[in-house]
This record gives sequence, structure tokens and C-alpha cells, in this order.
Amino acid sequence: MATQIDTPRSTTVSLPMPTILTPAPAGAPGLSDKFGRQATDLRISLIDKCNLRCTYCMPADGLAWLPKSKLLTLEEITRIVRIGVRDLGIRELRLTGGEPLVRVDLAQIIAAVRAEFPELPISLTTNGVGLAKKAAALAEAGLSRINVSLDTLHAETFAMLTRRDHIDSVFEGIDAALAVGLAPVKINAVLMRGINDEQAPELLAWALERGLELRFIEQMPLDADHTWRKDNMVTAAQLRAYLEPHFILNPDTRPRDGAPAERFLVSTHEDPQTILGAVGIIASVSEPFCSDCRRTRITAEGKVMSCLFSREETDLSALLRDGSGDIDIAERWRAAMWGKPRAHGMDHVGLGSKDFVQSDRSMSAIGG
Repeated sequence: MATQIDTPRSTTVSLPMPTILTPAPAGAPGLSDKFGRQATDLRISLIDKCNLRCTYCMPADGLAWLPKSKLLTLEEITRIVRIGVRDLGIRELRLTGGEPLVRVDLAQIIAAVRAEFPELPISLTTNGVGLAKKAAALAEAGLSRINVSLDTLHAETFAMLTRRDHIDSVFEGIDAALAVGLAPVKINAVLMRGINDEQAPELLAWALERGLELRFIEQMPLDADHTWRKDNMVTAAQLRAYLEPHFILNPDTRPRDGAPAERFLVSTHEDPQTILGAVGIIASVSEPFCSDCRRTRITAEGKVMSCLFSREETDLSALLRDGSGDIDIAERWRAAMWGKPRAHGMDHVGLGSKDFVQSDRSMSAIGG
């Protein structure tokens, strides 16, 4: 059940009902859930706004953005990280959006977190537009590494997928990130059937030549238009079939350790012994890894999403702004994660199954 409101753009938005929380048991470590998982990877969305309009994320005319007053402040973000690292076992931080480069105080946020936690890995997921101008400042502030979204090497395909003509800016941003040492630079690519799926080998060859680690991500039901269909997506098996005539993919023998990407070492059929680099495949739909999920997400307005596909959210912003102490915030966060569903927002895996209900939030409004 959801509450309906009208935005100023006359767009009807479905808001989740408040979650009824069950406190996490006193003896449960950190951000544990009922299925024995513990979240150690914190992902905070800094803003829901984006300067692209990717077809697998949002409508052509965009969405009704959050007002600035609703966004977490620098101090609130730093406090959440402090509670997570100090009290709840968080071991790494990813800053996401929307598009985090749109946030004017991005470098200051990174610097504030780095000042408190000199050893904490801090990464950023970005579409790369405008990164060339900001990469040096982000590195100086203490950013560890960066993920850049790039689904194609062709300007026409890029414009079709993003509804914007900014591919040169993305290329410049990747070069700038490499130049200032934000390594490893990872490239995130979503394949869309009939649009860029046959470009996968070309994209991998380009990434390997530049020392970039490409990660193919299955298209997920996180589009604002709700047009996703399981039978029309490019699966991990189909992706491997595109790549294998051109490359040898050897599974990385190192432990996956909760990482969403299955990693492969890449060589060619002409020289199987020479490893050219690595490629990752994130198969959330066809080969789900929910049983070892270690992520906890905070939206740009301060709500915990225990699962990327959850329809339940737990608000932390009210506690951040009403004088509540860190213990109260930590316990609400723990309760939110204790209620994490088994998989895909349900009690079983099954994106595209009959009982799966797509979230009203698009990826831009959740944060990767």
C-alpha cells in the first residue's frame, strides 16, 4: 500500500508507507540481517539529480528532483559514515547519485570523511560528464578510486542511450581520472538488446588497451518508465557468448568476498598465456548473488534501503535533525538492516517473477 502525492510537475509519485521495524538482537554484530549476512559496504547517494537521461534509468523529461533542503548535508553525511565505520562495521564507502558530480560540495564531503578516516576506501560512481575538470580536486580531497558509466564507444549509440551528446566529455573524464591516479578506474556498461549488445567485444578490447577494468551489468528493473522485461534483457550467458569468440575468460580464483561482479581474467585465443586484464559481470537478474550481499544503501534524503529492490525504506534524516544521539541512529539503522529481505525485495530470488513488484524509485533516486 502506498500514499499518493502530486508534485509541482503534476507527476504522481508513490511513496512507501513507513516501515514497522523489529529491533536487531543485542548480540547481532553490526548491520546484520536474519539470514546471516552483514553489511560492510556503505553506499550513500549524494543527490538524485542527473545530467543524463539514460533510457534504462529515467524518462526523457527527467524526474521531480528533491529540493536542496531534503538532501543530506555534508555534516549529516559525515555523521552517517562515522556511525557506520566506528560502530557498525562498515569497511568501505561508495558515493553515488543521481550524478554525484552535480553536487557542488562533493570534494568537501570527500575531504571531511578522509580527515576522520584516513584508511577508509572511498570510491565514486559517476557518468563522467564534467569529471575532467574535477578529477584532480577529488583526488586531492582523498578519493581512492572511481567507476565511470560508459555503455558504448560510439557517439550515435551514446546519444540514443543517454539522450545527450556528451560522449567526448566522458572520454576526457576517464583520461583525467587515470592521470591523477584514481585507480583502478572501472567502467560500468549496461547492454541493451539491439542497441549496443553486439558492441561488447569492442568495448572490452578498448578497456583492456587502456588498463581499465570493464564491468558489464545486466539491465535491472530500475527504470522510471517501468518498461523492463526479463525476456528482452541481455543475460550474463548471452554476454559471454558475445565475448568468447574474441577472448578467453578464465574465472578469477581469488575469493569474491561479497563483490557484486564475478571477475574473469582475459586473454586471447592467439596467446592464451598472456593475461591482458580483467572483466567483471554483474548478473543480478540471471545469476543472483543475494546470499552474499554485503551492501547497505542510504538515499539522498537519508533513508535506508536494505535491498536495491526493496519497497520499504527507513528514515534516518528525522533522527539526524531532531537532536537524537548516535546510538539511536545506529539502532534504527540496525533494525532496518535486520529486516532486509532474503533476495530482490522478497523472500526468494526472482526479478521478473509474477510476485515481483518493481520499486517506484528509479536507479537515480536510489543510488547505486
